Amino acid sequence: MDPSALLFNQLKTAEPFFLLAGPNVIESEDHILYMAKHLKATTSKLGLKFVFKSSFDKANRTSSKSFRGPGLAEGLKILERVKTTYDVPIVTDVHESIQCEAVGKVADIIQIPAFLCRQTDLLVAAAKTGKIINIKKGQFCAPSVMLNSAEKVRLAGNQNVMVCERGTMFGYNDLIVDPRNLEWMREANCPVVADITHSLQQPAGKKLDGGGVASGGLRELIPCIARTAVAVGVDGLFMEVHNDPLNAPVDGPTQWPLRHLEELLEELIAIGRVSKGKKQFKIDLTPVRD
Repeated sequence: MDPSALLFNQLKTAEPFFLLAGPNVIESEDHILYMAKHLKATTSKLGLKFVFKSSFDKANRTSSKSFRGPGLAEGLKILERVKTTYDVPIVTDVHESIQCEAVGKVADIIQIPAFLCRQTDLLVAAAKTGKIINIKKGQFCAPSVMLNSAEKVRLAGNQNVMVCERGTMFGYNDLIVDPRNLEWMREANCPVVADITHSLQQPAGKKLDGGGVASGGLRELIPCIARTAVAVGVDGLFMEVHNDPLNAPVDGPTQWPLRHLEELLEELIAIGRVSKGKKQFKIDLTPVRD
Protein backbone atom coordinates (compact mmCIF):
# COMPACT_ATOMS: atom_id res chain seq x y z
CA MET A 1 0.00 0.00 0.00
CA ASP A 2 1.13 3.56 -0.71
CA PRO A 3 2.79 5.00 2.47
CA SER A 4 0.43 7.99 2.57
CA ALA A 5 -2.64 5.79 2.23
CA LEU A 6 -1.28 3.45 4.90
CA LEU A 7 -0.72 6.29 7.38
CA PHE A 8 -4.12 7.76 6.52
CA ASN A 9 -5.81 4.45 7.33
CA GLN A 10 -3.86 4.23 10.60
CA LEU A 11 -5.05 7.69 11.58
CA LYS A 12 -8.67 6.98 10.61
CA THR A 13 -8.73 3.87 12.77
CA ALA A 14 -6.70 5.23 15.71
CA GLU A 15 -8.38 4.75 19.08
CA PRO A 16 -9.54 6.76 20.85
CA PHE A 17 -7.92 9.53 18.73
CA PHE A 18 -4.63 10.42 17.09
CA LEU A 19 -2.44 13.36 18.10
CA LEU A 20 -0.68 15.99 16.00
CA ALA A 21 1.58 17.85 18.43
CA GLY A 22 4.76 19.84 18.81
CA PRO A 23 6.05 23.39 19.28
CA ASN A 24 4.48 26.08 17.13
CA VAL A 25 7.64 26.93 15.22
CA ILE A 26 11.15 25.54 14.84
CA GLU A 27 13.33 27.52 17.23
CA SER A 28 16.51 25.45 16.87
CA GLU A 29 17.46 21.91 15.94
CA ASP A 30 18.36 21.05 19.53
CA HIS A 31 15.00 22.27 20.83
CA ILE A 32 13.02 20.40 18.18
CA LEU A 33 14.87 17.15 18.84
CA TYR A 34 14.33 17.59 22.59
CA MET A 35 10.60 18.12 22.11
CA ALA A 36 10.25 15.23 19.65
CA LYS A 37 12.03 12.87 22.04
CA HIS A 38 9.71 13.68 24.93
CA LEU A 39 6.53 13.74 22.85
CA LYS A 40 7.37 10.39 21.28
CA ALA A 41 8.07 8.90 24.73
CA THR A 42 4.81 10.19 26.21
CA THR A 43 2.57 9.13 23.34
CA SER A 44 4.25 5.72 23.08
CA LYS A 45 3.68 5.16 26.79
CA LEU A 46 -0.02 6.02 26.39
CA GLY A 47 -0.46 4.08 23.16
CA LEU A 48 -1.48 7.09 21.02
CA LYS A 49 -0.84 7.38 17.30
CA PHE A 50 1.44 10.43 17.09
CA VAL A 51 2.53 12.83 14.35
CA PHE A 52 5.14 15.49 15.18
CA LYS A 53 4.25 19.07 14.26
CA SER A 54 6.30 22.22 13.89
CA SER A 55 6.47 25.05 11.35
CA PHE A 56 9.52 26.10 9.35
CA ASP A 57 7.97 29.52 8.67
CA LYS A 58 5.15 31.45 10.34
CA ALA A 59 4.19 33.66 7.43
CA ASN A 60 1.02 35.15 8.94
CA ARG A 61 2.38 36.87 12.04
CA THR A 62 0.67 39.96 13.42
CA SER A 63 3.87 41.99 13.15
CA SER A 64 6.64 41.93 10.57
CA LYS A 65 9.05 41.94 13.52
CA SER A 66 7.73 38.63 14.88
CA PHE A 67 9.91 35.51 14.86
CA ARG A 68 9.10 33.37 11.84
CA GLY A 69 11.43 30.37 12.04
CA PRO A 70 14.44 29.14 10.04
CA GLY A 71 12.77 29.10 6.63
CA LEU A 72 12.03 26.36 4.13
CA ALA A 73 15.42 24.79 3.40
CA GLU A 74 16.83 24.73 6.93
CA GLY A 75 13.48 23.92 8.49
CA LEU A 76 12.95 20.86 6.31
CA LYS A 77 16.43 19.58 7.14
CA ILE A 78 15.58 19.77 10.84
CA LEU A 79 12.20 18.07 10.38
CA GLU A 80 13.82 15.30 8.36
CA ARG A 81 16.30 14.81 11.21
CA VAL A 82 13.37 14.41 13.62
CA LYS A 83 11.72 11.92 11.29
CA THR A 84 14.77 9.70 10.94
CA THR A 85 15.96 10.00 14.56
CA TYR A 86 12.65 9.17 16.25
CA ASP A 87 10.79 7.33 13.47
CA VAL A 88 7.74 9.58 13.63
CA PRO A 89 5.60 11.05 10.84
CA ILE A 90 5.81 14.81 10.29
CA VAL A 91 3.14 17.46 9.74
CA THR A 92 4.02 21.01 8.76
CA ASP A 93 2.23 23.84 6.99
CA VAL A 94 2.69 25.52 3.64
CA HIS A 95 1.78 29.05 2.60
CA GLU A 96 2.54 29.10 -1.11
CA SER A 97 2.07 26.62 -3.94
CA ILE A 98 5.78 26.64 -4.76
CA GLN A 99 6.57 25.21 -1.30
CA CYS A 100 4.47 22.06 -1.72
CA GLU A 101 6.84 19.90 -3.76
CA ALA A 102 9.79 20.40 -1.40
CA VAL A 103 7.64 19.97 1.72
CA GLY A 104 6.09 16.81 0.28
CA LYS A 105 9.53 15.18 0.15
CA VAL A 106 9.80 15.39 3.97
CA ALA A 107 6.35 15.83 5.51
CA ASP A 108 3.83 13.01 5.74
CA ILE A 109 0.98 15.48 6.26
CA ILE A 110 0.84 18.89 4.61
CA GLN A 111 -1.23 21.37 6.55
CA ILE A 112 -3.17 24.21 4.96
CA PRO A 113 -3.42 27.21 7.32
CA ALA A 114 -6.89 28.47 8.21
CA PHE A 115 -6.43 31.77 6.39
CA LEU A 116 -5.72 29.83 3.18
CA CYS A 117 -8.35 27.08 3.37
CA ARG A 118 -10.13 28.30 0.20
CA GLN A 119 -7.03 28.91 -1.92
CA THR A 120 -7.63 26.55 -4.81
CA ASP A 121 -4.13 26.63 -6.32
CA LEU A 122 -2.55 25.91 -2.94
CA LEU A 123 -4.92 23.03 -2.20
CA VAL A 124 -4.33 21.49 -5.62
CA ALA A 125 -0.54 21.85 -5.40
CA ALA A 126 -0.55 20.23 -1.97
CA ALA A 127 -2.86 17.45 -3.17
CA LYS A 128 -0.58 16.61 -6.09
CA THR A 129 2.24 15.66 -3.70
CA GLY A 130 0.17 12.59 -2.75
CA LYS A 131 0.65 13.32 0.94
CA ILE A 132 -2.16 13.57 3.50
CA ILE A 133 -3.66 17.07 3.48
CA ASN A 134 -4.97 18.59 6.73
CA ILE A 135 -7.09 21.66 6.00
CA LYS A 136 -7.77 24.03 8.88
CA LYS A 137 -11.16 25.71 8.74
CA GLY A 138 -10.94 29.45 8.30
CA GLN A 139 -11.94 31.55 11.28
CA PHE A 140 -14.34 33.28 8.88
CA CYS A 141 -15.91 30.09 7.47
CA ALA A 142 -19.00 28.08 8.18
CA PRO A 143 -18.30 24.34 8.67
CA SER A 144 -20.08 23.57 5.38
CA VAL A 145 -17.26 25.31 3.49
CA MET A 146 -14.89 22.48 4.39
CA LEU A 147 -16.73 20.07 2.13
CA ASN A 148 -15.75 22.26 -0.82
CA SER A 149 -12.13 22.53 0.32
CA ALA A 150 -11.86 18.77 0.80
CA GLU A 151 -13.41 18.20 -2.63
CA LYS A 152 -10.74 20.38 -4.25
CA VAL A 153 -8.11 17.98 -2.89
CA ARG A 154 -10.04 14.89 -3.99
CA LEU A 155 -10.69 16.26 -7.48
CA ALA A 156 -6.94 16.80 -7.80
CA GLY A 157 -6.54 13.03 -7.37
CA ASN A 158 -5.81 12.76 -3.64
CA GLN A 159 -8.29 10.98 -1.35
CA ASN A 160 -6.15 11.43 1.80
CA VAL A 161 -7.67 14.57 3.27
CA MET A 162 -8.66 15.72 6.76
CA VAL A 163 -10.42 18.86 8.04
CA CYS A 164 -9.60 20.72 11.23
CA GLU A 165 -11.67 23.01 13.44
CA ARG A 166 -9.77 25.91 15.03
CA GLY A 167 -12.45 28.32 16.18
CA THR A 168 -14.57 31.07 14.65
CA MET A 169 -14.06 34.83 15.00
CA PHE A 170 -16.16 36.29 17.79
CA GLY A 171 -15.60 40.00 17.69
CA TYR A 172 -12.22 41.53 16.94
CA ASN A 173 -9.91 39.78 19.40
CA ASP A 174 -11.47 36.47 20.27
CA LEU A 175 -12.37 33.06 18.91
CA ILE A 176 -15.13 30.71 19.97
CA VAL A 177 -15.39 26.95 19.47
CA ASP A 178 -18.85 25.79 18.46
CA PRO A 179 -19.02 22.04 19.22
CA ARG A 180 -21.69 21.69 16.54
CA ASN A 181 -18.99 22.34 13.94
CA LEU A 182 -17.23 19.13 14.95
CA GLU A 183 -20.34 17.23 13.90
CA TRP A 184 -21.26 19.33 10.87
CA MET A 185 -17.74 19.03 9.44
CA ARG A 186 -18.43 15.29 9.06
CA GLU A 187 -20.22 16.32 5.87
CA ALA A 188 -16.75 16.58 4.31
CA ASN A 189 -16.65 12.75 4.58
CA CYS A 190 -13.18 12.56 6.09
CA PRO A 191 -11.48 12.54 9.49
CA VAL A 192 -12.22 15.55 11.69
CA VAL A 193 -9.45 17.10 13.80
CA ALA A 194 -9.85 19.65 16.59
CA ASP A 195 -7.11 22.24 17.08
CA ILE A 196 -7.41 22.73 20.82
CA THR A 197 -4.70 25.39 21.15
CA HIS A 198 -5.15 27.83 18.23
CA SER A 199 -8.86 27.74 19.05
CA LEU A 200 -8.01 29.73 22.15
CA GLN A 201 -6.00 32.46 20.48
CA GLN A 202 -6.98 36.07 20.95
CA PRO A 203 -5.77 37.51 17.63
CA ALA A 204 -4.01 40.85 18.05
CA GLY A 205 -5.41 40.86 21.56
CA LYS A 206 -2.20 41.45 23.49
CA LYS A 207 -0.82 44.97 23.73
CA LEU A 208 2.96 45.20 23.76
CA ASP A 209 5.13 47.51 25.80
CA GLY A 210 6.23 50.36 23.59
CA GLY A 211 3.22 49.99 21.28
CA GLY A 212 1.90 47.42 18.88
CA VAL A 213 0.00 44.19 19.42
CA ALA A 214 0.53 40.43 19.32
CA SER A 215 -1.72 37.41 19.66
CA GLY A 216 -2.83 36.59 23.16
CA GLY A 217 -4.55 33.45 24.33
CA LEU A 218 -6.35 31.48 27.02
CA ARG A 219 -4.05 28.56 27.80
CA GLU A 220 -5.99 27.67 30.94
CA LEU A 221 -9.00 26.68 28.80
CA ILE A 222 -7.13 24.14 26.66
CA PRO A 223 -8.34 21.20 28.83
CA CYS A 224 -11.93 22.47 28.53
CA ILE A 225 -11.86 22.62 24.73
CA ALA A 226 -9.98 19.31 24.55
CA ARG A 227 -12.51 17.51 26.76
CA THR A 228 -15.36 18.88 24.66
CA ALA A 229 -13.80 17.80 21.36
CA VAL A 230 -12.99 14.30 22.58
CA ALA A 231 -16.44 13.87 24.09
CA VAL A 232 -18.01 14.81 20.75
CA GLY A 233 -15.90 12.10 19.15
CA VAL A 234 -13.30 13.77 16.93
CA ASP A 235 -10.82 11.55 15.11
CA GLY A 236 -7.75 13.56 16.06
CA LEU A 237 -6.42 16.37 18.21
CA PHE A 238 -3.98 19.07 17.15
CA MET A 239 -2.13 20.83 19.92
CA GLU A 240 0.98 22.92 20.29
CA VAL A 241 3.21 21.92 23.18
CA HIS A 242 6.29 23.66 24.59
CA ASN A 243 8.66 22.97 27.47
CA ASP A 244 8.81 26.70 28.32
CA PRO A 245 5.71 28.40 26.89
CA LEU A 246 6.26 31.65 28.77
CA ASN A 247 9.42 32.19 26.74
CA ALA A 248 8.25 30.73 23.43
CA PRO A 249 8.92 33.19 20.59
CA VAL A 250 5.56 32.50 18.91
CA ASP A 251 2.08 31.85 20.37
CA GLY A 252 3.34 31.25 23.90
CA PRO A 253 -0.10 32.01 25.42
CA THR A 254 -1.68 29.05 23.61
CA GLN A 255 1.03 26.40 23.89
CA TRP A 256 0.46 23.65 26.47
CA PRO A 257 3.28 23.00 28.97
CA LEU A 258 5.17 19.78 28.21
CA ARG A 259 5.31 18.83 31.89
CA HIS A 260 1.49 18.67 32.03
CA LEU A 261 0.98 16.82 28.76
CA GLU A 262 0.81 13.25 30.08
CA GLU A 263 -1.79 13.97 32.74
CA LEU A 264 -4.00 15.82 30.26
CA LEU A 265 -3.75 13.06 27.65
CA GLU A 266 -4.58 10.41 30.26
CA GLU A 267 -7.80 12.23 31.06
CA LEU A 268 -8.67 12.72 27.38
CA ILE A 269 -8.02 9.06 26.57
CA ALA A 270 -10.42 8.04 29.34
CA ILE A 271 -13.11 10.38 27.97
CA GLY A 272 -12.45 9.23 24.43
CA ARG A 273 -12.85 5.56 25.26
CA VAL A 274 -16.24 6.20 26.82
CA SER A 275 -17.34 8.51 24.00
CA LYS A 276 -16.30 6.16 21.18
CA GLY A 277 -18.13 3.34 22.91
CA LYS A 278 -21.46 5.17 22.74
CA LYS A 279 -23.82 4.71 19.82
CA GLN A 280 -25.00 7.82 18.02
CA PHE A 281 -28.52 8.81 19.00
CA LYS A 282 -31.25 8.21 16.45
CA ILE A 283 -34.14 10.51 17.16
CA ASP A 284 -37.62 9.12 16.67
CA LEU A 285 -40.05 11.96 15.96
CA THR A 286 -43.14 9.76 15.88
CA PRO A 287 -45.84 11.40 18.01
CA VAL A 288 -46.39 9.77 21.38
CA ARG A 289 -50.03 9.12 22.23
CA ASP A 290 -51.43 8.04 25.56
